[in-house]
Amino acid sequence: MITELDRTPLTRDFLHRPVLDVAPDLLGRVLVRNTAEGPIELRITEVEAYDGANDPGSHAYRGRTARNGVMFGPPGHVYVYFTYGMWHCMNLVCGPEGVASAVLLRAGEIVEGADLARTRRLSARKDDELAKGPARLATALDVDRSLDGADACGGPDGPFSLRAGRPVASDLVGNGPRTGVSGEGGVHPWRFWITGDPTVSPYRAHVPRRRRRHT
Repeated sequence: MITELDRTPLTRDFLHRPVLDVAPDLLGRVLVRNTAEGPIELRITEVEAYDGANDPGSHAYRGRTARNGVMFGPPGHVYVYFTYGMWHCMNLVCGPEGVASAVLLRAGEIVEGADLARTRRLSARKDDELAKGPARLATALDVDRSLDGADACGGPDGPFSLRAGRPVASDLVGNGPRTGVSGEGGVHPWRFWITGDPTVSPYRAHVPRRRRRHT
C-alpha cells in the first residue's frame, strides 16, 4: 500500500484544463467514494482521455444528448455510463463548461476501505484486482447511473471528493492507444498509466462484434 498520500482537496480549477493535460495529471491522485457503509479511497493508476467534438472515440463527438449531457460541464462532475447491458464506467468531466471532455477512470489501487470493496468484488482473487479495469473500478466503488452528474469537487460531504495524493513523475507515466476503441478514435495514444503498477489493466485492441445471423 502507498503511504504518505497528500490529503489536500483538489479544487475545480485542477479539472478546468484541457483533457490531455488533466488525464496524466490524475495518475497518483486519490478519489474518495463516500458510501453509506463508509469511505473507499482509490489511488488512480490508469486513465483514458476523451476530447468531445475533436475525438471520434468520444460519446460527445456528435453533439449533446440526454445520455452525455454531463460531459459538457461544469468540470469536476462525474459522468457515468452503462455499457454492454451490464457494466457501469466512471469519468471525471474536465475543461471549460460547454465544451465536452472527460477522463475515464480505468484502474486504481484501493488504499482505504478495501473491506467494503471486497464485498462488491467477490470474484477478485487479490486486492490488486479490485479496481483493475473501468467496470471493476465502478463496481468496487458502488457507482451506477444514479451518480451521473455528482460533484467530485463539492466538498467532503458529497458522494465523491478528490485529493492531491502523490503525483507521478513523468518518466513513470506510460501512454498508448485506448482500449477497445475502434475507427479513427482508436489511433489516439490517449491512455495513460503508471508504469509497473500491478493494478493497471491489460491493453486490449478493439475486436469488432460479430453480427448475429438470422436463420
